[in-house]
Amino acid sequence: MTSNNDGKKQPLTYRDAGVDIDAGNAFVNMIKPFAKGTRRPGADSDLGGFGGLFDLKSAGFNDPILVAANDGVGTKVKIAIETGIHDTIGIDLVAMCVNDLIVQGAEPLFFLDYLATAKLEVETATNIIKGIAQGCEMAGCALIGGETAEMPGMYHGADYDLAGFSVGAAERGKLLPRGDIGAGDQIIGLASSGIHSNGYSLVRKLVEQGGHGFDDPAPFAGDYKTLGEALLEPTRIYVKPLLSAMRQTSAIKALAHITGGGLTENIPRVLPDGLSAAIDLDKVIMPPVMTWLRQEAALDEAEMLKTFNCGIGMVAICAADECENLVKTLLANGETVKIIGQIHEGTGAPDVTYKSELKGFL
Repeated sequence: MTSNNDGKKQPLTYRDAGVDIDAGNAFVNMIKPFAKGTRRPGADSDLGGFGGLFDLKSAGFNDPILVAANDGVGTKVKIAIETGIHDTIGIDLVAMCVNDLIVQGAEPLFFLDYLATAKLEVETATNIIKGIAQGCEMAGCALIGGETAEMPGMYHGADYDLAGFSVGAAERGKLLPRGDIGAGDQIIGLASSGIHSNGYSLVRKLVEQGGHGFDDPAPFAGDYKTLGEALLEPTRIYVKPLLSAMRQTSAIKALAHITGGGLTENIPRVLPDGLSAAIDLDKVIMPPVMTWLRQEAALDEAEMLKTFNCGIGMVAICAADECENLVKTLLANGETVKIIGQIHEGTGAPDVTYKSELKGFL
């Protein structure tokens, strides 16, 4: 409370402390149509309750194993804040969670978000949730709830942060990776849409040290108007093409989502001991944005391969005799794919070896 001239205390409200409950309620009403647009079998409830509901039986599962994932977008959020472009960062948030579900053979079912900010700007927050809903539609999962927190003192100015939580399911016995991965299996790379959502602390430092502005024309090939737009290209969501491939074929033995750690650290996560992944870098063509980043940072090849996805956002492992069918199926579902390597016998813990050199173009 505060005191006036006669010493009487004046009321101090939650709004005076920087939290606007009325704005929060108005925001929830504005985003309800976005959530409704993501409805799917098993998710029919409206936003506004204390928890989200999902009916596994209505979704068609008989003996499901639930798989959960949570993630954020990292410092890519800072570029969204500095450019004022907020309608794609939600796609990134969904992608980082649902891509981690599909690699375990699980169909993403529902998603919840957490948005924390210094002060709720309804227009900005609405654009963020609009992107989240778009990502959910792309993944075929329902946006069934979330939380928005105003925390003045914790965040400042226009700052905000995002976290996402998703749950998927797979029938018992259908989880990945399978136990029959072996020498001779082929490694298929699915193209990324760009940087995706890791390495942005380095990206932002390079932009700053190079004297670049996010409003500058993008200094590499592409359809982007500005550098900021190029760097905010959202993470590709691989769920529907991979679900389709898993339902049409039995080819996929394992999937690896190529995030922080790149090809070098993420492929071994799905391999058993005694196997090694050999990647032919002649088959890995970096997109222009990554060639530019490598030149700006003067990164050597090893560092590049464990910092960025280098143009491969997802990896699939399959038997050699099923590889052609899997490639055709993925191509038919809109993916850009290429056989980039093979599984070999190794010694001890799984690892990745490379031949040739990384290539790219501006």
